[in-house]
Amino acid sequence: MAVELLYFSWVREAIGTGSETLDLPADLATVADLIDWLATRSDGHARAFADRGRLRAAVDQLFVGLDVPLGIPREVAIFPPVTGG
Repeated sequence: MAVELLYFSWVREAIGTGSETLDLPADLATVADLIDWLATRSDGHARAFADRGRLRAAVDQLFVGLDVPLGIPREVAIFPPVTGG
């Protein structure tokens, strides 16, 4: 299944792109599994996803925890914690 992946802030900078469309392996059960798989794609991905505690995610534009089942998303966004100002 092709999924649009969106990256923001320092996650985007580490990977070198703000988005990519990928066919995900069928055995990814959770958002955390997706992050683990993405971390194997390049050195930039590995740097961006090295510390899960510094990551947040949204699946189909809904904020979710990393332990949430991935399901069959159209879009997954990964970003650092958001702060107000």
